[in-house]
Amino acid sequence: MTLREVAARVGMRAPSLYSHFASKHAIYDAMYGQAWAEYDRAAEAAVRHLPAEPRRVLREIARQYFEFATADMPRHQLMDLRTIPDFTPSDESYACAVRVYDRFRTVMASIGITADEDLDLFVALIGGLADSQWANDPGGDRYARLLDRAVDMYADALHLPPEEP
Repeated sequence: MTLREVAARVGMRAPSLYSHFASKHAIYDAMYGQAWAEYDRAAEAAVRHLPAEPRRVLREIARQYFEFATADMPRHQLMDLRTIPDFTPSDESYACAVRVYDRFRTVMASIGITADEDLDLFVALIGGLADSQWANDPGGDRYARLLDRAVDMYADALHLPPEEP
């Protein structure tokens, strides 16, 4: 996303942004923090309504993240793809991402998934589907339709019990 696009999104001209931010990276940092704060609120609300069955929990958190990630390409890129050279979020902005991951870790532990590599695999699986959706079928549902299947493959690999009818 260019500074001109950022400025247009907030109803300003690009040079005016620098009267509010010290640098281009400061602008990106604010946007990064805002994006993760939005997801933090959405994820926190979703956790309150999770079902009890492990596979259903996985489906819910997968779908919730996928829908958030595929709703806004620039936000997704900023949050997850590191497309801005030399950008590192500030500790303050990164704190929201850490809070989200800590909540994710807690939810996964509640259904018996605690190994770091199992958490990493789930993140990569669902994030990869979101990336593929953007790359191959933006605005469509080609990869959204694969979420349940991907979750089942993951759950099977971890020997989670099947869903009750």
